[in-house]
Amino acid sequence: MNWEPILLTVRLAALTAMILVVVGIPIGYWLTYSRWRWKFLVESVVALPLVLPPTVLGFYVLVAISPRSPLGHAYQDITGRSLAFTFEGLLFASVLYSLPFAVQPFSAAFGAVDRRLVEASWTLGVSRMHTFFRVTVPLSVAGLVTGVVLSFAHTLGEFGVVLMVGGNIPGVTRTVSIDIYDEVQALNYSAASRTALVLLLFSFVILSVVYAINRRVWAVWPIR
Repeated sequence: MNWEPILLTVRLAALTAMILVVVGIPIGYWLTYSRWRWKFLVESVVALPLVLPPTVLGFYVLVAISPRSPLGHAYQDITGRSLAFTFEGLLFASVLYSLPFAVQPFSAAFGAVDRRLVEASWTLGVSRMHTFFRVTVPLSVAGLVTGVVLSFAHTLGEFGVVLMVGGNIPGVTRTVSIDIYDEVQALNYSAASRTALVLLLFSFVILSVVYAINRRVWAVWPIR
């Protein structure tokens, strides 16, 4: 069993999920409560990775982080190396690719919160920020947990985006999906089967935890 790509993938998925908590919660909150008439355009952009082929998304991300692009050029000036075919570039692509898997559950959870409770908090003089953390977030725990875990699990199985943006550099960008593909290409089906089984069991455990947490949360805070 080659554990290096597995550990690299778990690290990538964990960092992606953490970044999406910071980025996805404000986006999800804005999408829930904004009345901007063109909000559907932002919703379409967020959901685009759901329907866009991973290789297409990976190609555009690769172009966006190349040394000739403003982002890639700025990164190279600061760090002295290219962003493409690095773990950092792979992390950037993973955040974009898993964005809807975090934002949509976040937005659905915020939308399920009783508006009267939020407004009651405001009338008592509690600021919007404190109301968000003391009322909205506790009542949205199930959706927040679902978004975090789904984005984590989705990152574990990335292939097309990983291959386009990160390539296949051992210890740097060689994730578990790339490792399985390489083993199959080398006709080493036993190694591919073992690695795939680990990924399958891990994904099953993650989804089981999500469903268990959701049932427990809704049992404590039932929807009325």
